[in-house]
Amino acid sequence: MTGQNTEIVLDALRNVPGFQELDATATTIERMGGLTNLVYRVETGGQCVVVRIPGEGTEAYIDRAVEIHNTKIAADAGIGARVLWADSKTGVLICDCIEGIETMTPELFQSRPRSPARAGAALRQLHNAPEPFEFRFELFSMIDEYLALLSEKVIDLPEGYHAVVAEAAPIKELLASKPIALVPSHCDPLCENFLDDGTRMWIVDYEYSGMNDPFWDLGDLSVEAGLTPAQELEMLTAYCGAVPTAAQVGRTAIYKAMCDLLWTLWGLIQHADKNPADDFWAYSINRLERCKSLMNDTAFAGHLAAVDAG
Repeated sequence: MTGQNTEIVLDALRNVPGFQELDATATTIERMGGLTNLVYRVETGGQCVVVRIPGEGTEAYIDRAVEIHNTKIAADAGIGARVLWADSKTGVLICDCIEGIETMTPELFQSRPRSPARAGAALRQLHNAPEPFEFRFELFSMIDEYLALLSEKVIDLPEGYHAVVAEAAPIKELLASKPIALVPSHCDPLCENFLDDGTRMWIVDYEYSGMNDPFWDLGDLSVEAGLTPAQELEMLTAYCGAVPTAAQVGRTAIYKAMCDLLWTLWGLIQHADKNPADDFWAYSINRLERCKSLMNDTAFAGHLAAVDAG
C-alpha cells in the first residue's frame, strides 16, 4: 500500500477508543478485496479491525451518511460487523473484524454444504432488523439516475440497452400494482459480502442498502452466486420458513433479471471512471446479455403471471 494510504488508515484508527496511542511499527496492515474501495485488515495491540477508504468518485452515487446509519442497524440486528468509528463526510469506516469465517465466492456457494440455506437465513435476519433503513431503493429511479450520470461521461451504452428498459416497463407496472412491505435490505448481495463460519453467515458492506422489496436481495444473490434451481429453492425455503409460493418464486425470478438491468449501468460507470479493478465493459455486456436471456426464457411469463395472481 502507498505511504499516503498508510497514513490515512493510521489517522483514522486514532479516532477509535483504545487506539489513540497505537504504535505504527507494531501494526500490520493488509489490503483486502474490493472493487471500488480500499479495504484493509489491521492488527495492532492484539486487536483486529477492518478499515474502509472510499474509492475516488464513489461520492457521486453513494450517500455515506446513509450507509453508515444502515451499517449500524445491521450490526444491532446481529447480522453485520460492529461499527467502531465512521466519518460521514469522508466515508472512512472502521468495523470489527469478524474472525473464523470464509469470505464467500460463487465457487464456495457451490462447494460449502447448505450455504444457500445459511444465506437465506441471514437475509431473513437482516430483513427483520428492528429499525428501518434510511433511503428507499427504487430500481427504476436508480436506472434513470445512473443513465443521467452516464450522460455526463464519455461512453456509449451497449447496443439495445434502452430497448430492454422499454421491455421492462410492464414489469415496473406489475410490481407497482402488487406491492409488498418494504424491509431493510442489503441491495448489493455480492457473494463476497457474505461471511460464513459453516454454521451461520454475516453480511457486510451496506453502500447500496435501503428499504426494498425483500425478494430483490434473494434474486440478486441467486444471480451473483450462480445458484442452481435446487440451491435457489434451498435458499428460498430457509428464508420463507416453508416451501416458497409461486408468487415468491416469481418475484425472485423478476429481480434476477432486473438486478442485471441495473448493475449493467453500474459497471459502465466504473468503466467510464477507468476503475482498474476489473474489465467493467465485459462485466456490463455479460450482465445485459444475461438479463435478455432471463427475460426471454419461456418460464419468465409464468413467473410474471404468478406475481400478478398474488
